[in-house]
Amino acid sequence: MTSETEPAAEPAAEPRRRSGGRGGRQALRASHATPHEAFLTRTMKPYELVSDEGLELLEHNADTILEEVGVEIRDYPAAIERFRDAGADIDGTRVRFPRGMCRQIVQASAPAIYTQHGRNPERNVQIGGDATVFAPNYGSPFVHDLDHGRRYATIADFENFVKLAYSSPYLHHSGGTVCEPVDIPVSKRHLDMVYAHVRWSDKPFMGSVTAGERAADSVEMARIAFGGDLQDRTVMTSLINASSPLVWDATMLAAAEVYAEANQATIITPFILAGAMAPATSAGVAAQTLAEALAGMAFTQLVRPGAPVVFGSFASSMSMQTGAPTFGTPEPAIVLYTVAALARRLGVPFRSGGSLCASKLPDAQAAYESSATLLPTVMGGVNFVLHAAGWLEGGLAIGYEKFVLDCDQLGMMSTFVKGLDISENGQALDAIRENPPGNHFLGTAHTLANFETAFYRSNTADNSSFEQWSEEGGLDAAQRANRIWKEQLAAYEAPPIDDAIDAELLEFIARRKAELPDAFE
Repeated sequence: MTSETEPAAEPAAEPRRRSGGRGGRQALRASHATPHEAFLTRTMKPYELVSDEGLELLEHNADTILEEVGVEIRDYPAAIERFRDAGADIDGTRVRFPRGMCRQIVQASAPAIYTQHGRNPERNVQIGGDATVFAPNYGSPFVHDLDHGRRYATIADFENFVKLAYSSPYLHHSGGTVCEPVDIPVSKRHLDMVYAHVRWSDKPFMGSVTAGERAADSVEMARIAFGGDLQDRTVMTSLINASSPLVWDATMLAAAEVYAEANQATIITPFILAGAMAPATSAGVAAQTLAEALAGMAFTQLVRPGAPVVFGSFASSMSMQTGAPTFGTPEPAIVLYTVAALARRLGVPFRSGGSLCASKLPDAQAAYESSATLLPTVMGGVNFVLHAAGWLEGGLAIGYEKFVLDCDQLGMMSTFVKGLDISENGQALDAIRENPPGNHFLGTAHTLANFETAFYRSNTADNSSFEQWSEEGGLDAAQRANRIWKEQLAAYEAPPIDDAIDAELLEFIARRKAELPDAFE
């Protein structure tokens, strides 16, 4: 195993390939690669799990929580004063809201749909409506790969994952803290992370939320990256977590305030482990999630009416025997479908889901738990999907091989959301008319016209015969993914950036690092 400061392994040398074997199939897949889509547009209606009456009851319960219990505002008097001025009842640091107050504030100004701009305008994404945006893993202090196992993440790993996300046609967003580069002080690492997103990708990205001043640094770096003036454009969508149950702290509120003032988007997300940070029942989790999120979203609108805001939900179940979080179980899916519907009724974009698992390895458990999270994500109509690729070990680690395997599943979802093709070509009536009963369709004109694009082509699955698979090394899915991420990094080409902008960013980073003390807490 490598040390915590050792960079990730260099891409392996390309092995000798047999003519017409794996190399030929890879070349064929590459020649028919799916064109890049800036974001997914769903054609299917979101699956509705709960009746209108049930949703109304949950909304009533959330208002009851806000009115009777309220939320605790810790160490941020400015937020308390904003709520007081808006009509909330204040008792020390406890804030209680008249019934319907938060909902009215949010619905009065929060946009239902907004555009997050990328450094490359072709990468702009729609957040809300019928759009789904996939973003990679977030926040893991460890990384994992087959070569070196589990180790602390470094800035080299961070840059690798930014490059892998940039290279994937199925990730629409560069993400934020894709992993924690622990070889850089906490007080300074936000500068290196934002720079990595700007320099090694041109997709939209997230800023730092670990302190108000780090959010301000992120806004300033974005201003530089976008040519000196954001022109009121939203170029960051950043994660703001509640301290469930029913607490908002100074760190998150200060960052949310900075972003809202600059017209940058925030994802207001209660982070709930059911049974510990909320009741053990799904309806209780949904009502508390709505209450906490309403308070946070209302705060952003009090800071700046019209600032983009996303209703976020992260709710996992837990083992009642060990207390460990569990993923891919039915209850979080039920919460996801329910809260997604509540967000649509509120009229704001929704964030949830991903490719979540508790497995420590890119194995069968990782696959089925991630699939059990990803399918409800897509069918529930989630607009912003954090943790869409790479998540391992309940979020403690990001895996190189898991990242590749997850991206393949995201590619499948990009086909799935298009739904049924009922165009003339899709109906294929002429092909059926022209093909006599009992004859196969392999040589028909319709098949020949469609065979290259008819079905999704996985770049990780192996569908060859046992004999051919054995001859080519007998690799399992994780071993094939290990080869793929190395090939992708070896083939990576950085997007262009103006030299003057790059120089200004580096000067800003150097100046801020000189001003900031080293701190690892």
